[in-house]
Amino acid sequence: MKKVAIIGGGITGLTAAFYIQKHVMETKEEFQVTLFESDERLGGKIRTERREGFVIERGPDSFLKRKVEVLELVEALHLSEGLISNQTGTSYILKDDTLHMIPEGSVMGVPTRIKPLLDTGLLTIDGKARALNDLFIPPLPDFDDMSVGEFFERRLGQEVVDHIISPLLSGIYAGDIYQLSLKMALPHFIEVERRAGSLMLGLQNQAPRKKTSQFATLSTGLETIVDALIAAFLPEVVDVRVGEKVHKVHRNEADYTIESDGGSWAFDQIIFAVPHQVTEALLSEADFLQRKTQAPSTSVATIAMAFPEKAVRMHKEGTGFVVSRREPKTITAATWTHLKWGHAAPEGKALIRCYVGKAGDDRIIEKSDDELVSIALKDMQGTVDILSDPDFALVSRWPEAMPQYPVGHKKWLHEIRQRLAKEYPGVYLAGASYDGIGIPDCIRQGMQAAKDVLNTLAT
Repeated sequence: MKKVAIIGGGITGLTAAFYIQKHVMETKEEFQVTLFESDERLGGKIRTERREGFVIERGPDSFLKRKVEVLELVEALHLSEGLISNQTGTSYILKDDTLHMIPEGSVMGVPTRIKPLLDTGLLTIDGKARALNDLFIPPLPDFDDMSVGEFFERRLGQEVVDHIISPLLSGIYAGDIYQLSLKMALPHFIEVERRAGSLMLGLQNQAPRKKTSQFATLSTGLETIVDALIAAFLPEVVDVRVGEKVHKVHRNEADYTIESDGGSWAFDQIIFAVPHQVTEALLSEADFLQRKTQAPSTSVATIAMAFPEKAVRMHKEGTGFVVSRREPKTITAATWTHLKWGHAAPEGKALIRCYVGKAGDDRIIEKSDDELVSIALKDMQGTVDILSDPDFALVSRWPEAMPQYPVGHKKWLHEIRQRLAKEYPGVYLAGASYDGIGIPDCIRQGMQAAKDVLNTLAT
């Protein structure tokens, strides 16, 4: 019997286990998968709270529909009927205590139309003139990678970076875009700039002509996916060991030994689906995994607040805002969740979700629940009139939850995977630390890790 260990019971590890089991059921091959999760619950950052008719996501609240791996998994779990798309509405950027529309026709903050750029209140006259220089300056000299901040500053200027691009990316990476790898986060923009010589010209045909729904979730909450995965596991194929911490991994001549709270175990293959620092510690003999230049993962928190709908008055119609990099606010974004997702609040109620935590300011999550609620309410003054205290508030803290991808990340990842293949055959890395932090990216990596295991054991 072939024995596979999966370390980590977040969506990546659960997906890998599910697809290995799917192969077993189709081929009748003999596999035993053991999944270790040190926490007392599975699902990682996916966590849904159902309370007083509200459906509140404590971690991610949706996924990009164009990344099809998540839709494939949802279909395989027979959950497709519960899929719902977000209500498309105006999203704003908060600058100088004023909500500004994102310039029409922008692609990830890059303007593609001159009139909306000239009309926006997000930029000064000098900032607009600097952005228009993108039409005339030559392509940057060839480079392998650089930071997102440097790239867009060189093409469009500091103001566009601070007031448009950085806030739009903050909800995805929650880090310093002057350390974030362009090749990892937005590789398409490298090709556009080289091909067209200008981002504004090269992206014109990619600018959306009308607002369409890009995101989806499940009407019963994203944790439904986790519950369905757990329910699908057959005990004779997948042994789920919740609350069991792995302490060490040793390479033997023909296999691997895992030492955990429950004992010592031998495995043919191992999938690491945990933060990279955990992998480093468990495979301490593999010193090439140690990363000296890695930016620390960012800690974040969400503050969900429930109100009577009449107690909340929005100054502008829309679904929320992100905050300019230079704005003196603690929150990084706020979402009118009840307007974005019809299932999130019962009739007559409102749900607002605020976000805190960014590079250099992630100790904010150490404040008490009451302090964080007070900060969120104060920071929204001027954009929302709140006429009463929340019916209740739910604070969710995620320490070191957002891994950062520094410049050169892809090259580093390629190199360590090559070393693993040579020196630790049958060991695979997957998850948010490596090749994408969103739910679809983690599912894709879990699927690929399962394929790698099956392909290796088939040879």
